[in-house]
Amino acid sequence: MTPSDIRALAGRIREEIHKAVIGQDMTVDLLLTALFSSGHVLLEGPPGTAKTLLAQCFAKAISLDFGRIQFTPDLMPGDVLGTNLFNFQSNEFTLTKGPIFTDLLLADEINRTPPKTQAALLEAMQERTVTIDGDTYPLNDRFMVIATQNPIEQQGTYPLPEAQLDRFLFKHTLDYPSRDEEFAIVARHGTRTGMRTPDAFGVKAVISVEELNDAVNSVAAATLKDDIIAYIVDIVRATRTSPALETGASPRAASALATAARARAALDGRDFVIPDDVKTLALPTLRHRVILSPAAEIEGKTTDETLATLIEQTAAPR
Repeated sequence: MTPSDIRALAGRIREEIHKAVIGQDMTVDLLLTALFSSGHVLLEGPPGTAKTLLAQCFAKAISLDFGRIQFTPDLMPGDVLGTNLFNFQSNEFTLTKGPIFTDLLLADEINRTPPKTQAALLEAMQERTVTIDGDTYPLNDRFMVIATQNPIEQQGTYPLPEAQLDRFLFKHTLDYPSRDEEFAIVARHGTRTGMRTPDAFGVKAVISVEELNDAVNSVAAATLKDDIIAYIVDIVRATRTSPALETGASPRAASALATAARARAALDGRDFVIPDDVKTLALPTLRHRVILSPAAEIEGKTTDETLATLIEQTAAPR
């Protein structure tokens, strides 16, 4: 599949999602980039900003089975993965699969469950397999997690461990819509109460599984020149020397940024990566992989501000 084919395909997906979701262009682009990079996305935003509806429409448009887990403090790993139950009729154990056995999983309010249950996702997100009682079960190659968390309410939540955060390709922060977007939202959604499904808006699949697999395989062919690789490495290494950051990004973050940049180039109809691909994706790729220093926190600095400065100060190839 050529880059122009991938660009046209992505355009069809965007149009289908926007039948139900108004605005959120950057969010949709990051979801598409993660999809073609075989990555996962953590969405952080206040309630009512269409995170759940967006995930549902995204899964519908790309022909993936959709599953949802509402994370709560009493959720156990078995509630996510499934368990072997003894069948007295057959006199043997039978696997009852959990909701993780799907294509696109919405982990809603993931930070409301303890780390023990969060850890149930680690193997699935990294290796796309699930191990239950010593037996390993494969997941779909396109298995993708979209997790959400609320930045406003912190009571009764658990911080995501670094190992969990590192499984996400992107962490994206959603803001409230503009006035014009909010007017359009109210005009379209304000006719009834309750949440409407993608079907109610006429959202349908516009890409087959075969087309999706072809597109993902074609993304890897995008050219990544040495000067672009050096640019990525310089940005990541700058996070390790900044006095404002206690912990910088790892080499895995550099590889993730390179993979995502290839996908963004293909989505833009190109078979080569340009510095703007890296610059655009650096912040969502790195913001959850670094830790602000205590001194910087006292000074009122934020992780995003610190990273934005580092990215701006890193010389891009010409």
